[in-house]
Amino acid sequence: MTPHHHLIVRTLLRDISARCWRYRTGVSAGARSGLFSSRDHQQHHHHYPRLFSSTTTTSTTSSMEEILARVVAPLPSYETRDKTPPPAESNSLDLIAFYQGLPPRGDLDRDHQRLSFVEKLSRECGVDHWSVSELSVKLLETIQKRDVATILQAEDRLRYALTPRYMQTLSGVSRVTGGVKFLVDLRADVLDMISSKATDSPHVRDFNSTLKSLLSEWFSVGLLRLERITWQSPCELLQKISQYEAVHPVRNWTDIKRRVGPYRRCYTFTHASMPGEPLVVLHVALTDDISDNIQTIVREFATLDSEEDVTKINTAIFYSITSTQAGLQGVELGNYLIKRVVRELQSEFPHMAQFSSLSPIPGFSAWLQGVLSQHRKEGRASSDLLSEPEWKEVEEATDAAAGAPALDALRALLASSEWVHSERLTRVLEPVLMRLCAWYLYGEKRRGYALNPVANFHLQNGATMWRLNWQADSSPRGVANSCGIMVNYRYFLNDTAKNSGLYLQSKVISTSDQVLGLVSQFQKNSKL
Repeated sequence: MTPHHHLIVRTLLRDISARCWRYRTGVSAGARSGLFSSRDHQQHHHHYPRLFSSTTTTSTTSSMEEILARVVAPLPSYETRDKTPPPAESNSLDLIAFYQGLPPRGDLDRDHQRLSFVEKLSRECGVDHWSVSELSVKLLETIQKRDVATILQAEDRLRYALTPRYMQTLSGVSRVTGGVKFLVDLRADVLDMISSKATDSPHVRDFNSTLKSLLSEWFSVGLLRLERITWQSPCELLQKISQYEAVHPVRNWTDIKRRVGPYRRCYTFTHASMPGEPLVVLHVALTDDISDNIQTIVREFATLDSEEDVTKINTAIFYSITSTQAGLQGVELGNYLIKRVVRELQSEFPHMAQFSSLSPIPGFSAWLQGVLSQHRKEGRASSDLLSEPEWKEVEEATDAAAGAPALDALRALLASSEWVHSERLTRVLEPVLMRLCAWYLYGEKRRGYALNPVANFHLQNGATMWRLNWQADSSPRGVANSCGIMVNYRYFLNDTAKNSGLYLQSKVISTSDQVLGLVSQFQKNSKL
């Protein structure tokens, strides 16, 4: 270490020591208020510190204090960390029962109780900041000695001290029957609290990150079981898959029977700790070419008892993928499921040459309305969006005057979805909506990645944005969400790894000539 480095370290040590002295003077008050959980403080008083302010007197808060004081134990000392028995199973069961006994969020009378519980647990049963500060100083001191073994041990002590107290509690809960499912649902609640802005607590956000890390370990792909769903699968499982289907709702039992029947495949990941609970579900259609219309898949089926003709199967169409557990948001499951299913299908059909999705475009209609609204507000030239002949057609079809009235008529038209019943309007709007949709998928970004969540998912997997399909989903939902347009993300298996890397690292979207042609038309005709 150079003299310059020694000077920097000594300066840091003096600064941290001064901070620690100031910190030490306030630690008693901090421990009493529940901000810190110093083992020194606990040992001095020979009991757990009070977890919450004495000014809170409601019976629910008192019971929260009691349950947390009993089930969230102090972090064992570094020396005894491997010799300390796990939390009692009864404590974990009591914690689950207490939380599940609280009313769900949204209850008019007691809608803050689950939030209060999570805030108290995350804030007052977290990291012992005093121990971390002391060990940080010791680590800096050991660095000057340049003894690698001592440095590594000091780093290990610091790493251990950074473990939140509630980590042991969460691990204990995961070991009891139903415990993992409880933690998945708990994280769903926490995500809802954060997204709804019910809390802006950094402690809750850190608690969410801890839960996500634990769940990512427990639900790693090596611990998941791939299961093909057939009509012979348990009735409860078929019912759950029907209920969870979020892309193309299942209408009845005959519908689900067809979706797991001839020329169809349904796969799911399950986990040993959540038996009978599908985690992510993938529906596949076996066809002779890449489909451009979802109704031919979900509405037109072979007879239920027909035999598959292998010579008619050359393509796998992934037409629906649904994550069933809100608490596993951000835990990679869907991309691994697609890759596993591709291997399964290649094994079953060695001659299969094409793999593609037929995907919805959620958010396109809402984005388009926002663009039109902004356009109207700014009073921009009407030719920015549609050509003069296109506007003329809209004006004549809607009986609207040129300019702002025609723009308002177009907005109302698209909002009502009535235009799909007019052959003339359908013909007029096709080039307009196709080029706008191509730009939405290709050009609209969030942090440099595709704004559309479905596009972002498939592009991360290494797929190519291959083809936009006009009038691909004529259902009311399809027209309302994306003006009936759907998109194929095609998986060229030799290129997926390269495409995924380029997208994730350089934000490059693999795109076909058809999509690029539509994007070029947008850029030529529009000035957004």
